Amino acid sequence: MRALLAPKALDVAASRGKRLIDILGAGLAILVFLPLLFCIALAVRLESGGPVIFKQRRTGHLGRIFTIYKFRTMTVAEDSTEVRQATRNDSRVTAVGALLRRLSLDELPQFLNVLKGDMSLVGPRPHALAHDDLYGAQIPAYVDRFRAKPGLTGLAQVNGLRGEIQDVRCMRNRIAADNLYIDSWSLGLDIAILAKTALIIFRDPQAY
Repeated sequence: MRALLAPKALDVAASRGKRLIDILGAGLAILVFLPLLFCIALAVRLESGGPVIFKQRRTGHLGRIFTIYKFRTMTVAEDSTEVRQATRNDSRVTAVGALLRRLSLDELPQFLNVLKGDMSLVGPRPHALAHDDLYGAQIPAYVDRFRAKPGLTGLAQVNGLRGEIQDVRCMRNRIAADNLYIDSWSLGLDIAILAKTALIIFRDPQAY
């Protein structure tokens, strides 16, 4: 990975302040949302049976593979060499799942990933391994995003670069934002991204 030793990358990866915010923020969020977590889990189970939590392998800091947690929103649970991204009006999405995805509530279990240290509250959003392989072969700067831990939200997401990838240009824009975040990182930037996420999370048109 050609930019792993860039000074800012070392800062974002090693910052104790960032890790402290992650632990405090994720721990508090789990406590606050605990009743909601139980209600969502019950709704998912009652609607379609099967597992409540969807687990999928993702690429984390320095290319380390980890398992991400989400509430299951589809009738399938793909984690293979071919993962089809969710599209608008996707027939695989359940009724409860559609609501969870629209409000980004399916991401709540990822606070556990943050506590474990696999993720941060803010950082590049992790993609399925199949998508890492696909776009990594087409975008030279793709691997540079692994200089930081993946995040629940990020600079790309608060600037409208989330959701369905319709062409390579969409992914290039997302990767550019991810790497700009790493190269510009500060605790102040993290706080600003978290604040903007709070303002748009329930009304993001790209969430489906």
